[in-house]
Amino acid sequence: MKEEVKKRGRWKENLGKFLIDIAKYIVTGVIIASLFKDVENEIFVYGIGFVLAASSLVVGLVLTNNIVEDK
Repeated sequence: MKEEVKKRGRWKENLGKFLIDIAKYIVTGVIIASLFKDVENEIFVYGIGFVLAASSLVVGLVLTNNIVEDK
């Protein structure tokens, strides 16, 4: 039973790390794209980029939270 919980915990932690990386890639992509190309609808691009990056960051941080209470 404990092994199954550990596996589930590792899976969640790895998914969380992946989502944090995705958030970094989204932010980097939006910034680099705006530097190299004149974006026509800046508010839309920055808004969608910010929402996607923030949501994946929050979900990633929640999944990597390793607080385990042993009783």
